[in-house]
Amino acid sequence: MELTEWIESAADNIEFKLDHQFAVLRLLDEAAQIHVRKLSRDYFTLQELNRFQENRLWLVLGNYYRHTAAAYLAVFNRYCQGDKGEAVVKPQLTLLIGRALKALSGQLKFVCTHFGPVPTEIWSNIGRLYLHAEQQGCLDQAVSLYTGAGMNVTIKQLTVRLLGWYGCAASTLNPLALHFTERLMMQFSSEGNIGVRLDEETLFSFDLNRAAPPQRVKVDSTLHPAIRFVSFNAVIPKLESLLKTLDKGIVPEDLNLGGTYDAALVAAAARHLMDFLSAPPLRRGPRRNVKISTSVANGFAKVLEHTELALNFSEEQSLSWQIEDISSDGFRTVLPGQKTEDIHIGSLLGMMPEGVPHWGVAIVRRLMRDTEGQLHIGCERLSNRFAGVALSQSGGGGGVFEDGQPGIWLYPKAEGVGEVLLLMKVDTYSQNRSLQTMLDGQRYLLIPSKLKERGKDYDLGVFRVIRQEVEEE
Repeated sequence: MELTEWIESAADNIEFKLDHQFAVLRLLDEAAQIHVRKLSRDYFTLQELNRFQENRLWLVLGNYYRHTAAAYLAVFNRYCQGDKGEAVVKPQLTLLIGRALKALSGQLKFVCTHFGPVPTEIWSNIGRLYLHAEQQGCLDQAVSLYTGAGMNVTIKQLTVRLLGWYGCAASTLNPLALHFTERLMMQFSSEGNIGVRLDEETLFSFDLNRAAPPQRVKVDSTLHPAIRFVSFNAVIPKLESLLKTLDKGIVPEDLNLGGTYDAALVAAAARHLMDFLSAPPLRRGPRRNVKISTSVANGFAKVLEHTELALNFSEEQSLSWQIEDISSDGFRTVLPGQKTEDIHIGSLLGMMPEGVPHWGVAIVRRLMRDTEGQLHIGCERLSNRFAGVALSQSGGGGGVFEDGQPGIWLYPKAEGVGEVLLLMKVDTYSQNRSLQTMLDGQRYLLIPSKLKERGKDYDLGVFRVIRQEVEEE
């Protein structure tokens, strides 16, 4: 916090000669790095932080990046205006632009961890910095941004990492997964490309003259000289190779994640990145504007209360949301900024729209706050109907699995499906354990196929279903 105040003070001091101002900022920023790395490890941790601690770290790191970005941009603006000392700074232009982009990337990252609205000036500043580096011919000039920071980077790599990471991960991943995808993008940014050429490998476009984020490329997009095209085809084989190692439970030593993390968590982020770069998700159906009041239950335990297994101990009433639009596989709602702290990417929701006699299940897939603080929530609908079931281990109990454990059977959207989705308590799915249950007077053997998703309080497993004969007493 103290270093951030000094950086802000140095940026505001117009009496500095330009080269002196840049030198002071570099020294203060360099001194801050050891503390930034430590606080980032504390923030992106496997242990859940309490709300006060999380918010304090978020504010400190967010303020540091915001003021540091503003300081380097102030130096850059003076340099472009030809202030006294410009000739001394010119040989260090790549370092200046690189540090400015690094700070803007950090600022963007901490906005995204709280799913906040991104200040439009971030995009316009990225465009200005990239265009100037391009005009000065230093896009591919490698530079070490900080002492002991590891590999040298180029302006092109920093820009590719920033645009690709935001386009693939923003508003769709939790903070820890956001952190992993950013680090992975940096690891393989040399395999990405940005340029003036549009081809079949292009994934995103970025307008250097507009204060707007990278856009998915469309066939009918309007082209003009200020647009740059970003592609990542060469990154996909690198991610495939990395996943083979991560799936063995090994995190490669040369993969710098800023801390020590479980291979399975890193693999999930790498798989998200690879899937997006290989085949970006497309909306499967058109959205229709509606106004539907919906009862909502948040979390596995709350959803379970709306099944036949419920003991109805809770006297809490369901939440009430207003759905804004729907599609064949999801919906969107907008909530006031208050009382949304318990909604996260991956939150499990029970849903019962007004006029519908039964509950369904959905998962939160997208979050974004607007400039008024309202939270826009996008959800994927898993099933329109579910039932509570008691699960037993096939062949007898034992181990960590308790017979009679409650589960939630999601009725498939189509008849005759040989698999079923089953919600269970978190950390209870096992690929090596078949289960048995009764539903509607029929006994079923459930053979595990795969763990589709693990949330904060649930496992979502895919099981092959075999109907069994029910013995008469």
